[in-house]
Amino acid sequence: MPAQLLSSTPEKVVLQLELAVSGSMLKQEEQIQEVLNEAGMLFTGEALQRFDTDGSPLITGQIKWTSKGQEPKHYQTPYGEVKVARHVYQTAKGGATFCPLDRDARIVVSSTPRFAKQVANKYAQIGAPQVVSDLSENHGRKVTHAFVQNVSEAVGSVAQAKEEDWHYATPKLDEAVASVAVGMDGTCMLMCHDGYREAMVGNLSLYDAHGQRLHTTYVGATPEYGKATFKERMEREIEQVKQRYPKTCMIGVADGAAENWTFLEEHTEAQVLDFYHASEYVAKVANAVFSKKAEREPWLDDRLHRLKHKQGAASRLIKEMEEFQQHPHLSKRAREDLKASLTYFRNHKHQMSYARYQAKGWPIGSGVTEAACKTLVKQRLCSSGMRWKEKGAAVVLSLRSLIRSSGRWQQFWEKIDQYGFPVAA
Repeated sequence: MPAQLLSSTPEKVVLQLELAVSGSMLKQEEQIQEVLNEAGMLFTGEALQRFDTDGSPLITGQIKWTSKGQEPKHYQTPYGEVKVARHVYQTAKGGATFCPLDRDARIVVSSTPRFAKQVANKYAQIGAPQVVSDLSENHGRKVTHAFVQNVSEAVGSVAQAKEEDWHYATPKLDEAVASVAVGMDGTCMLMCHDGYREAMVGNLSLYDAHGQRLHTTYVGATPEYGKATFKERMEREIEQVKQRYPKTCMIGVADGAAENWTFLEEHTEAQVLDFYHASEYVAKVANAVFSKKAEREPWLDDRLHRLKHKQGAASRLIKEMEEFQQHPHLSKRAREDLKASLTYFRNHKHQMSYARYQAKGWPIGSGVTEAACKTLVKQRLCSSGMRWKEKGAAVVLSLRSLIRSSGRWQQFWEKIDQYGFPVAA
């Protein structure tokens, strides 16, 4: 055997590894991987046995549990499958059984916690078939499609169940937080039974006094009518940030969707309309009024520069649009575009003081939120041919939100390590 157990005591395990140094470097590296996996299985088997009991009866409250003896179980580890005989308990009345080793070693379904962490992380990025292929090709681990899904769903279910109870600390930041931008948006995904529906994405981004983004927390939610669950999650995150930074200005940043502003205006002190969306309406005006490119492009560049850097630019643009409406030779389509742009600016003028916002170091774009729509939802849930059930999509979004929010994935597993997976589940 390339890896052999030499000795095992309560304090340490000693192994001997043997590897023939011959062949190409690629072949040797593959052999090294095999030997290390064998060693990992031996180590893990010894480690798991240390979480077993000696078979003595256990008392929980008023209930006495008695061992049925040691029963074998196959555990999936980062290195391979390990078979361990461990005590399984049951009450005198029969019924459900209880395994102290599974509880104390933080076993997830049939996986050790480290392997469950690896599998769930991969599943958050790629589909189960690709995870199976990756583990086999790059780690020398052969597992089934069902195992990947079962473990990932178990981990994601705990992440969802503990969203309200478990709080995650903001990573230590080198710069002081001067403002917090709150954004939300929706993007469509294909569901199995409901066709295309809108999934929601939210973010809370911390900025310093110079407008540099320091940290972002992401929230992703599957399609739901009324979006009540998503809004509750956003409210919890907002409240947590307010408690952490009570004197910091909360800013809502979004496009023109009325539903988003109804929520953001309730939870933020100031609101900023995404500059890119405002610029699209200015472009509509330019296309409606100027038929010649030589006139259209200079006007558009100048007005966008003013809107971004000059105080009162939005009001002056509104006045200019009103004057354009008097032109007698505008087409019906041009008049409709001009009217839509004028209405948009009138409705959102109070959110377009971009020069003042930038002077304060506030963000003027919702790019973080729109990027989150792509990274949280589109990249994983909207590949060709994908259709999702609510449960599966919710698991993936919970995992991706934890992974994309710096520091949270590690904190989540620290809590699993502290409280135990069966308790969490």
